[in-house]
Amino acid sequence: MQDLVRDWGPLWGVIGGAGQILAIMVMLLLTLAFILLFDRKVWAAVMMRKGPNVVGPFGLLQSFADFLKFVVKEIVIPAGANKAVFILAPLITITLAFVAYAVVPFAPGWVISDMNVGILYLLAMSSLGVYGIIMGGWASNSKYPFLGSLRSAAQMVSYEVSIGFVLITVLLVVGSLNLTDIVDHQKAGIWDWHAFSFIGALVHPQEGAGVVGTLYGFIVGLVMFMMLGIFFVSALAETNRPPFDLPEAESELVAGYQVEYSSTPYLLFMIGEYLAIVLMCAMISILFLGGWNAPWGPIENPWVGFLILYIKIWLVFFMFAMVKAIVPRYRYDQLMRIGWKIFLPTTLVAVAVVGGHVAYFGR
Repeated sequence: MQDLVRDWGPLWGVIGGAGQILAIMVMLLLTLAFILLFDRKVWAAVMMRKGPNVVGPFGLLQSFADFLKFVVKEIVIPAGANKAVFILAPLITITLAFVAYAVVPFAPGWVISDMNVGILYLLAMSSLGVYGIIMGGWASNSKYPFLGSLRSAAQMVSYEVSIGFVLITVLLVVGSLNLTDIVDHQKAGIWDWHAFSFIGALVHPQEGAGVVGTLYGFIVGLVMFMMLGIFFVSALAETNRPPFDLPEAESELVAGYQVEYSSTPYLLFMIGEYLAIVLMCAMISILFLGGWNAPWGPIENPWVGFLILYIKIWLVFFMFAMVKAIVPRYRYDQLMRIGWKIFLPTTLVAVAVVGGHVAYFGR
């Protein structure tokens, strides 16, 4: 946006920036409509049924029909609820979900704010997102929503720790907090992507590293592949996706913190939740799968780069959908045990290993 202001002048620069933001919001909302349908279709296919197939060809308009249904329904607010906080909670959730995309680079030069501390900005926005859930549970004036919101807060805080340490390993390898720099660091091809760098360490060993340096680079590559797995599982827990959807486990808490919500406020919660899921898919693609870079090398055309990143996001979401369909729900004590007793010490060791490699052999 700063480039638009510099090239077009203050007024037209702001108008151009607003148009850029609006285009990204429309693109995200359309993506959510079809990715939600895709989620339901994958779930149905695993269960050997059809899923939505009536509204529009192959059911493609089902999400739009559901949206219309939510919009025209009456908004019901419980009599004992704090009405102001009750309405404010979903607005905060969806606003913070949208704002987080300000630093996501969709293609070469396609980013609203290419700030040097983009990773820290994303961590801040994801940390603030829990406030909307807590406010929604508390304002409902009911024990079940409040229990669901407390579960969500504990779950999100727990797995933000492991996500933070995984991000540190990526930052040590790249040497920058800028998301565009992270993508550019993986532009040489698929063996240069952080997820597959263990193969790249053998195929293209670091010059002057010797046998010990090559072996250490291979170990660091394996560590980064393991970090991809930890980040994926942590993203499931961070976004309350199955098998970690404990805040809204229907068999225990009806619908969690959303149980008293209906109509448009409920829709805002759901949009915020799916925006966070797509953001995690984008972050996995950017941090470990080369971002907009193709498997054969760098991409200069922004339209082609955007298409490649978009395909990667859908592929990662397909894995999210498959986990939802085939993995049974965890107990809450199992969820916490994984986060604090397995992921936390593992990521701490990974930071030490990657940091040692960077200190002695460089990036």
